[in-house]
Amino acid sequence: MEKHPGIARRHGPIVHSMLTDSTLREAFSHFPQGVVLVAAEIDGVPHGLVASTFTVGVSLDPPLVALAVQHSSQTWPLLAERPGLGVSLLGRDQSGVARQLASTNRERRFAGVGVEVDGTGALTLEDAPATMTTQIYATTAAGDHDMVLLEVLTIDSVPGAHAMVFHRSAFKELSAKDLPA
Repeated sequence: MEKHPGIARRHGPIVHSMLTDSTLREAFSHFPQGVVLVAAEIDGVPHGLVASTFTVGVSLDPPLVALAVQHSSQTWPLLAERPGLGVSLLGRDQSGVARQLASTNRERRFAGVGVEVDGTGALTLEDAPATMTTQIYATTAAGDHDMVLLEVLTIDSVPGAHAMVFHRSAFKELSAKDLPA
């Protein structure tokens, strides 16, 4: 008789690894995550950071999403002072845009990228499958990151559009077999 019906047994022994940055990154890379741009225009200049540490549905009342930001980020201190932040979910055809927006060349990050900016400076991508404008609700220190709760003020999405995911340390699209018919 099975101990836990419906749970598949592993083939071979479980290997326990030392808890290091690289073993954590390798294990965490098995969990696919959506990719977003969090951005604002500051004094006429677009600033943004690409993140896969983003969670939706944290709360419906008030509507909250969450973002984890490394303490070493040079962009987050600029964004954290803004009254509004745009969040753009990147689409499956935007891996080139994601790499460009995540590059270390700050002057070229937004070159040729269509954006929309609202009255608070919240910046979103024109061709994103889903966008939202937000404001910071709360921030909590969490190890080498800050956990930032963002309150959603507006939200838009394109029905039928597909998102990009970050999986196994690479930007990927969901395969057709993973998508609903």
